[in-house]
Amino acid sequence: MQQLRDPETGCPWDVEQDFSTIAPYTIEEAYEVADAIARDDMHHLRDELGDLLFQVVFHARMAEEAGDFDFDDVAGVIAEKMIRRHPHVFGDEQQRAAGKVDGSWEEIKELEREDGDDGSALAGVARALPSLKRAQKLGKRASRVGFDWPDRQGVNHKIQEELGELEQAVGTRQVDKIEEEFGDLLFAVVNLARHLDVDPENALSGANYKFERRFRDMEHEITGKGKKIKGLSLGVLENHWRKAKRRVG
Repeated sequence: MQQLRDPETGCPWDVEQDFSTIAPYTIEEAYEVADAIARDDMHHLRDELGDLLFQVVFHARMAEEAGDFDFDDVAGVIAEKMIRRHPHVFGDEQQRAAGKVDGSWEEIKELEREDGDDGSALAGVARALPSLKRAQKLGKRASRVGFDWPDRQGVNHKIQEELGELEQAVGTRQVDKIEEEFGDLLFAVVNLARHLDVDPENALSGANYKFERRFRDMEHEITGKGKKIKGLSLGVLENHWRKAKRRVG
C-alpha cells in the first residue's frame, strides 16, 4: 500500500484517492463479504475478506501519511476494546470467576460513549448505516433511556397514525410532504420489528429473495409456454403468481 501510494513511483489512481473517495468501496466490500456468507461460498468469502482487509489497509495508510495513526494503531485499538469489553475472559480472577453478565457489554459501551465528546444517548450511531439498520439502532438507544412504547400495541397504533398522515399528505400532492410522511411510516414499522425482536434488514432481505424467487419462477413458466410476460393482464399474472407460490414457497 505504501508503494501504491508513492507520489513518484506509485499508481496514479491510488495516489489521488482520499478517505471520502474510498469510503464507498469500503461499504461495497463489506456487502460482498455478507453476500459470500449468505451464499455459503467459502472460496469467495476468502477473497472478499481480503478485499475488505485491503480497504482497512488503504485507510490506515492515508492516515499514516497525514500523521494521524497507522495500521498498528488500528489493530491495537480494537484489541484494547475487545479486552475491555470482555472482563469475564480477560479480567482479573474475580471477574473471570463471575462469568459473563447479561447486559455488561452494553453497559461498558455506554461508559465508552460517556467518555466521548457527544453525551447524547444516540451518540455513535453512524449516519452511513443502511437506513433500516440505523432506524433500528436509534429506536433501541432511545428505548434504553425510557423513550419507547410500553408494548407493541403502542407501535401498532403509531403505524396506523402514520398511515393516516401519509394519506393526508398524498391528498396535498406535495412530494416533499409525502416523502416525509412515508419516512415516518417506515420508521414506525422498524420500531415494530424491534418490539417483535425481528431484524428489519434481514426481514426485508428475506422478502426480497422470496419475491425474486417467485417472480423468476413465474417468468420461467410463462416464457416456457412461448408467451411474454409483458402485456399479460393482471388477472392472468396473479394466477401465475399463485402457482409460483405453490411451487417454490
